[in-house]
Amino acid sequence: MKSHQSTQTMKPATAAKKLGVYLEATPAEFQEGVVSRAELNALQAEPPEWLRELRLNGPHPRPVVAAKLGVSISGLARGGITEALTTEQIEALKAESPEWLQKERATQAEVRKEGARIKEKKREQAEQEKNAGRG
Repeated sequence: MKSHQSTQTMKPATAAKKLGVYLEATPAEFQEGVVSRAELNALQAEPPEWLRELRLNGPHPRPVVAAKLGVSISGLARGGITEALTTEQIEALKAESPEWLQKERATQAEVRKEGARIKEKKREQAEQEKNAGRG
């Protein structure tokens, strides 16, 4: 009996997420089809003009907007940002630096600092346990 390897495919929404682009801004043929793993790899390796343009100018999905602003996705929502934004809109927000954005950036910085502290503490504990086992 021959083994049959099927082509792994994904929905356009999943592919758009993996590509870091806003699905609604992609071409209709991308939104209406299915994307194989090979097609996704090809898009990542050699992005067509529409993909380069989307990555450069947007509109960007919320995870990308949050990363570009240095805040969490929840922070975006608390700031009233629920839609995709273009690079131009993101730059305008950075320049305007509203109070909510400053607060969310500070919160995100604290979260990162705490995460680093916890990681370091775990590393130290693991090192102590490793050294204790040698004695």
